[in-house]
Amino acid sequence: MFLNIATTIKGLNPESITMERKIVLQPLIDFIQLKISNKQEIRINFICTHNSRRSHLSQIWTQVLAHFFSIKNVVCYSGGTEITALFPMVVNTLENSGFKIKTISKGNNPIYSIKYDNNEHPIIGFSKKLDDDFNPKSEFAAIMTCDSANEACPFVPGAEKRIPITFEDPKAFDNTPQQAEKYNERSLQIATELFFVFSQIKS
Repeated sequence: MFLNIATTIKGLNPESITMERKIVLQPLIDFIQLKISNKQEIRINFICTHNSRRSHLSQIWTQVLAHFFSIKNVVCYSGGTEITALFPMVVNTLENSGFKIKTISKGNNPIYSIKYDNNEHPIIGFSKKLDDDFNPKSEFAAIMTCDSANEACPFVPGAEKRIPITFEDPKAFDNTPQQAEKYNERSLQIATELFFVFSQIKS
């Protein structure tokens, strides 16, 4: 794992998570633990309306933290109810945390290679619908990362488990002096909560 990412992770403070929030995270812990106990692959699809901010941050940090905690067979995805684009400030925020990101293809919906370790496959980042062929069709947990997607998708086809874990949208601070700070704050909140999730897993 790249040193700057490891440093970011070691600086997280899971003790800051409230008991109410830990209750929200518990179904994801249970899903991962059950899959490990049954020696099954762990597939997690993070879903948000536009698949542009929170769902990507969740997908990426989950993949990285599974690697950090040496939990095998975790494959993370993301999708939306609409297609937009991975928001550039998310790319900047991840680069500031130590990720190495390359643009594979440009256009209205660019495709990014997101590396966190020299020897691991890059995460491929782009906006897509939740049922895109890039995503799993069955045996996965659907994590609803925003309220609107949670309300719009009471049923996610193929999902074994549907778990709402919603985050406030940093989009509210776009084009303001606080933009970079608020995107970083949200990224670190997501990373901290997922650190807690994997810290509870018994392999």
